[in-house]
Amino acid sequence: MESAEPVHRALGRTQRVTAAMVASLAGVSTATVSLVANGKTQGRVSEDNISRVRQAIAELGYVVDGIGSSLAKGVSSIVILVAPDISNPFFAKVIAGVRESLGSEYQLLLSVTDAGEFPRAEDVRKLLALRPAGLLVDAPNAAFLEDLSVAGPLVLLDAPGLEAYAPSVNLDVAHGARELAAHLAASGHKRVAYVDSVTGTATFEVRRAAFLDEAHSCGISVADAHIISTTIDVGAAAAAFAAAWPDWQRAGVTAVVCGTDTHAYGVLQEARVAGVRIPEELAVAGFDDLPYSATSNPSLTSVHLPATPLGLKAGEQLRGLMEGRELDQPQLTLESSLVVRGSTGASALGVFGTAL
Repeated sequence: MESAEPVHRALGRTQRVTAAMVASLAGVSTATVSLVANGKTQGRVSEDNISRVRQAIAELGYVVDGIGSSLAKGVSSIVILVAPDISNPFFAKVIAGVRESLGSEYQLLLSVTDAGEFPRAEDVRKLLALRPAGLLVDAPNAAFLEDLSVAGPLVLLDAPGLEAYAPSVNLDVAHGARELAAHLAASGHKRVAYVDSVTGTATFEVRRAAFLDEAHSCGISVADAHIISTTIDVGAAAAAFAAAWPDWQRAGVTAVVCGTDTHAYGVLQEARVAGVRIPEELAVAGFDDLPYSATSNPSLTSVHLPATPLGLKAGEQLRGLMEGRELDQPQLTLESSLVVRGSTGASALGVFGTAL
């Protein structure tokens, strides 16, 4: 093997090890380096050259540019997941499901926004320069999908009403919302407030509309003045509840429904500060059924949404499309269910609710 000094001097200047540097150090061609680095040496590279290349790779710390090589073939092994407001802990479980379903053959790239902001199609189109193998979009709205207008494998997650745009895996959030309204009605609540997300995605619109519709049918009043919106953040929800609670209390509100468990944690936090007894004076409920909801004080009544299965199924759908298979069920819907816990165990009227 030739002296490594010139190569090391070059490395000090560029800070990036190339196949050419490895080839120079090993005394072979860059094609030989590529064959060794990619495990394609059988019958094509001598054992001596394999040893020399591996030694040079180890000495220089060379890493194969998998993305670059795949781009040269016209498509990469990257899968892009577009998600609004990654601050919502619900997405961590969705991502875990996607990652599991894709396996080691694909690399997952997240395209996320700041809290309360929805992804812009313009930003996502810039990422398409990477020529991803597929695209997942979580909780989109129609305007975003129309503006994006992407070709290639695409699967939507938690996108109720948008099934015409692409194969999708949805959550039946409306069912859980109706169960929650019926539960509060059975517990004796007549005036309820609602804390929504400012994100403006279809899934939040559906859960709010379904709850309000069922609440009206059950004789529950949810006045416009009793509906507020914040980012999916404990502190923001706590501050919004603190500002609204005096008026809500005077109006006779005895329960607060939150668009996510994260919002509900903020309400519970501020209620404790204000000395509001949960659930005796105020019942609180959310959506998502995050792990902390079972252990919070009091434990939180929540609409269970299967986050990990959502990611798993969406990843499986996308993988089928990327591998050229026809989907047996392009549209899938996962069930939601109400989990009744201590935060709605008794209403302001002292009536205990029951699990549905």
